[in-house]
Amino acid sequence: MPNNSYKQTIDWLFTQFPSYQNIGASAYKPSLDNCLKLAELFGNPQNYLKIIHIAGTNGKGSTSSMLASILTESKLKVGLFTSPHIIDYTERIRINGKTITEEFVINFCDKIKLLDIQFEPSFFEITWIMALVYFKEQNCQICVIETGLGGRLDATNIVNPLLTIITNIGLEHTNFLGDTLAMIASEKAGIIKKNIPVIIGSYNQETLPVFKEIANKNESDIILVNKQEINETPTNFPLIGTYQIQNYKTVLKAIENLNQQGFTISQDNINSGLSNLSKNTGFFGRLQIVNRLPLTIIDVSHNYDGIKATLESIKDINKGKLHIIYGTSADKDLKSIFSLFDKNNRYYFTEFQNERSAKLEDLKSNSNQKQLKSLFFKNLNNALNTAQNTVNENDTILIFGSFFLISDYF
Repeated sequence: MPNNSYKQTIDWLFTQFPSYQNIGASAYKPSLDNCLKLAELFGNPQNYLKIIHIAGTNGKGSTSSMLASILTESKLKVGLFTSPHIIDYTERIRINGKTITEEFVINFCDKIKLLDIQFEPSFFEITWIMALVYFKEQNCQICVIETGLGGRLDATNIVNPLLTIITNIGLEHTNFLGDTLAMIASEKAGIIKKNIPVIIGSYNQETLPVFKEIANKNESDIILVNKQEINETPTNFPLIGTYQIQNYKTVLKAIENLNQQGFTISQDNINSGLSNLSKNTGFFGRLQIVNRLPLTIIDVSHNYDGIKATLESIKDINKGKLHIIYGTSADKDLKSIFSLFDKNNRYYFTEFQNERSAKLEDLKSNSNQKQLKSLFFKNLNNALNTAQNTVNENDTILIFGSFFLISDYF
């Protein structure tokens, strides 16, 4: 008989069907076949839901959460699917900010165990179908869905949405998605559906022709977000960083389109959605201030473009010396990331608990090549204690590099 313990259920999910979050590339299954088969076994719940589908290299989590929060404030029942989780698995699946119940997770996994299926679905595929079933059973009026990895072959791409959004394109997961911006743009643009509008949050001369070509093939309206459209940050804007303003502009374009489709989302809904972002979505970990003395900021940026944006944004906040605590997954391009690190900062390189952590010797090698002022630690607590004992009152501590590192913080 299945064991109805939540912890045992989660352990089963991670071990029976290994997740990309835990083991990386070997968990990636580039096909929609398993998802389509699983969805069919549960009555194809995706066909009964109104969905906004969001892809992108960076910013899709922030964009998804802002949009879901604003929709929540417009009195809709809103499903939100994001990944990865930082502290607990249930963070991935929410309705109006409230996480999926542990009981539902246990019961759904028990059903999976009892199914006679001739394939091995991944952790992400099971989680995604669980979300769809949950949103349908709870009668969600609209669902905001963040892709996992890529777009075209991402498990979430079995939906027929009201609207698709692509936040931006950067070089990430090049072993899966291609090693040029155009190739990655093509994969992300795989979420564009026939006659369904697509909003492009950020683009350049390499990616825009790709988006236009795929949108034209699908006879889909393409809506480009103009960087000059909004010059001022809203007074209640809850996020730090200039790149978040671009995500906000993308959200406003989405709301404009949804209103054209028959929704009623007001400026008051937008304002209260921003004010209640964390309450409505559980959003955290993006340039989030967690301590004032000393000023300590956490961020989950983990690839070149995300880290570049974070380091640029932190310049507007930091009043003294910047102390960086950095830990990352072993599969990241350390050479390009370390090229962003300024020699004037102090660095505290650390491993984190997850087995995907980059090892200290690799961090040390890259640090030495850049001649950085750095110390090395086996865990985050020791790195943070040392930084806290080193800073002056005007200095800033920035902790970033991986969701796993931020998970260790909490």
